[in-house]
Amino acid sequence: MRTLALTLLVMTASAFAADRKIVFLAGPPSHPPGQHEYRADCLLLKSCLDQFPGITSVVCSNGWPADGKSVFDGAAAIIVFTDGGWNHPLLQEDHLEIIGQLMRQGVGLACVHYAIEPTKEKGEQKFLDWIGGCFEVDWSVNPRWTAEIKSLPSHPITRGVKPFALDDEWYFHMRFPADMKGVTPILSAVAPPNTMRRADGPHEGNPAVRESVKRGEPQNLAWAFERADSGRGFGLTGAHFHESWGNDNFRKLALNAILWVAKVEVPPDGVKSTVTAEQLKENLDDKSGRRK
Repeated sequence: MRTLALTLLVMTASAFAADRKIVFLAGPPSHPPGQHEYRADCLLLKSCLDQFPGITSVVCSNGWPADGKSVFDGAAAIIVFTDGGWNHPLLQEDHLEIIGQLMRQGVGLACVHYAIEPTKEKGEQKFLDWIGGCFEVDWSVNPRWTAEIKSLPSHPITRGVKPFALDDEWYFHMRFPADMKGVTPILSAVAPPNTMRRADGPHEGNPAVRESVKRGEPQNLAWAFERADSGRGFGLTGAHFHESWGNDNFRKLALNAILWVAKVEVPPDGVKSTVTAEQLKENLDDKSGRRK
């Protein structure tokens, strides 16, 4: 009886995982080579998840899927890597409405790097409702710096992740809901003074963020969000550089987060994966016409 019970438990867990479909939305080519490699980013993480039992995933290249919305059928989570602002594919046509319908069904949503930036006029409140935070022009900033992650909270997303340091374009001073309701900071670091060396600008600096850095306040660089509709959201400000995925702890955290937003149990030691230098060179966009 004990053996039968264990077998049924494993079968049940496998069936639950097998029902989890991940949809990656990768934006079109952007920035110089090695930066904003959205398609390569998504395909790399997909290759890691392909090793995880019961998970299926699909990558939609060049922004919004060509077939409209049928690719989202049965999706447990949507993971977005794309340029933000007015070019954000979720802000085009009726896409916010389509995503909103999926959110109301409990589908998870994660936005990475530039994809966490909607516009104040369109999308910001939706992003706050869906992933619990976003980049706000004239409030948030996007400097390149080395974030030293000295400690991590106890959360499924951090399982197996050790403290690390990573040079990237880490956005910070995000806009969050009042009192951080529903938000759990996942990655936090103190931004050094040199992140404020640029003049004030929509992405570069403003009086509020300068005061925050001056006070040495920890900046939230990644966060988990539990929505009122039972869905889950995740925001990650790093990953400007494709080579960042070569960092085992950074990559594990992102893979754990994808499982978490899809409502899949994260293993005690996190998602195991190996990425080689050669794999990091695969699927890069042809950016021969862009400056290096």
